[in-house]
Amino acid sequence: MARICSVTGKRPVSGRKIIHKGQSKKSGGIGLQLVKQVKRTFKPNVQRVRVRTSSGAVKRVWVSAKALKAGLVEKA
Repeated sequence: MARICSVTGKRPVSGRKIIHKGQSKKSGGIGLQLVKQVKRTFKPNVQRVRVRTSSGAVKRVWVSAKALKAGLVEKA
């Protein structure tokens, strides 16, 4: 199942992890060189919580931690 926040719509996004080597120019080297880029996914911090809907029913949904801290959902 896809971990998508039902409030904010946050979802996993793909990106790269960039690996450098060398010594920085500031500390006497010739600068940092790019060695390789590795593809990876950045996953949102989503929690499965019980939420009270507008009609009053209790439902379990995936909600991001940012939405929980901001008080965007009413926990049951």
